[in-house]
Amino acid sequence: MAEFDYVIVGAGSAGCVLASRLSEDPGVSVALLEAGPGDVHPYVSMPRGVGKLMSMPSHMYFYMTQPEAHTGMRPDVWLRGKLVGGSSSVNGMVWVRGQPADYEALAKQAGEDWNWEQFSRAYEEIENHELGPGPTRGGNGPLRISLPTTKNALTEAINAAGEAMGWPVKQDVNAPDAGDGVGYMPRTIWRGKRQSASVAFLRPARSRPNLTVLTGAVTDRVLLDGRRATGVEILEGGERRTITARREVIVSAGAVASPGVLERSGIGRPDVLEPLGIPLLHALPSVGEGVSEHRALRMQWRLGKPLSYNRDYEGLRLAWNVLRYYLTGDGPMSVAAIDMRACFRSSPGLDRPDIQTQFGLFSWDVSGEAGGSGLEKEHGFCAVTNPISPASLGSIHIHSRDSHELPAIVANYGVAEKDRAATVAAARLLRRFAEQEPLRRLVVTETLPGPDAQSDEDILASLDQFGCAGMHTVGSCRMGKDEASVVDPDLRVRGIEALRVVDASVFPVIPSGNTNAPVLALAWLAARKIAADAPRASKPET
Repeated sequence: MAEFDYVIVGAGSAGCVLASRLSEDPGVSVALLEAGPGDVHPYVSMPRGVGKLMSMPSHMYFYMTQPEAHTGMRPDVWLRGKLVGGSSSVNGMVWVRGQPADYEALAKQAGEDWNWEQFSRAYEEIENHELGPGPTRGGNGPLRISLPTTKNALTEAINAAGEAMGWPVKQDVNAPDAGDGVGYMPRTIWRGKRQSASVAFLRPARSRPNLTVLTGAVTDRVLLDGRRATGVEILEGGERRTITARREVIVSAGAVASPGVLERSGIGRPDVLEPLGIPLLHALPSVGEGVSEHRALRMQWRLGKPLSYNRDYEGLRLAWNVLRYYLTGDGPMSVAAIDMRACFRSSPGLDRPDIQTQFGLFSWDVSGEAGGSGLEKEHGFCAVTNPISPASLGSIHIHSRDSHELPAIVANYGVAEKDRAATVAAARLLRRFAEQEPLRRLVVTETLPGPDAQSDEDILASLDQFGCAGMHTVGSCRMGKDEASVVDPDLRVRGIEALRVVDASVFPVIPSGNTNAPVLALAWLAARKIAADAPRASKPET
């Protein structure tokens, strides 16, 4: 039986930050547990290697939602990383901080420790941004942030079209001004390599003798002594093993997996646990409830000029681009999944943007006839657009006692009519956007939803058939001051001592856009809070 002061479940974005920050104190010992392997596969560091990673069960979880009307009665897939670095090792590498109003709303629900002032300071401390220091932007932190290197007639036309729509072109699309805007998407890439949470935070700490990282360790449950967490039970190489926590257990398994860790531990909804034969140790009905996820509409346009990446990921071109990448660290294999971003209002009366659109210099072949890349042979570009903060809420619960079984996910996409109405409005605005010069001169035709999809019903039918999950799940272990929340403002699981949850699951609402940046900032702030709560520890036993 191994003993540590802190046991962190999950080596994803939050877990890597927590392990790094907590192990800065040589007087404490930290164990970081990861179900998947390390992050040494060459596809991890190569930004466009993500296309291959997403088909590798050894490095990915393929969570499937329940079929529902707004997915065409087909399951939707929610991809997550299963390796050190978690989803930050397999994501699209975009960097979106969120806006001040997001965090002020969070502070109202969960206390002033989570307001914009705190998060903006965390971003300043975390970032080493290509643009250098600025309002809420850091220039000397551990995480390298860069801007896209590909700039051509299409990217400049996207900026110009956005400006014609009244969306100012921003040097930093994360500027905390709560206004509409368009510009190049910042990315967690530096000198052609992915800057995951593992690269930025964990690797510099791996040599510390007080930090132990275990891979291939599936956390089955948290062990409780009465109402106090004392450690975890893991499955490692087919064997059960106990890891003891002298101070705290911190669950950072992610918004999809963290509810299951609690439920297998006997913490959650009685109606979920009792049919599975799991003894109810602490009733907490909000576990796994209030789940929010983006459902994005995909729009595409055919281009009359070779301004996309579509042909760069097939055949001899792909082979050359891989060779070019290894020789120079540059080229199509070094780019992020998304090149540009726009935020705007779906209707004029709103006080801030409610729509995010991410532009990629590629287009999918949705006919099912594409080759290995899944891209069209002709040149095109895409826009992935969605309401920033969906009103539709779903749930995530285990349906088996087996920790290897994936949970049952009810997405409830589009249950709130507000979400679908905003998506239709966004589609119509993007059609106007594509008509603006000089973008209009580059576009041959719209290919998705397509020129025949004119009615609201047609647009929504395309959303249901071709829409995609944003992979920005939150809310399954909601944080709040109210007694119904899963964790309190200090991220402690209500009713249980020495147990916290620190990951995207604690956000009640998706911050303005993507979630990787907010999760890193959350963990950065949480580590400070956890360390301050603990008494000074003696040097760990050897």
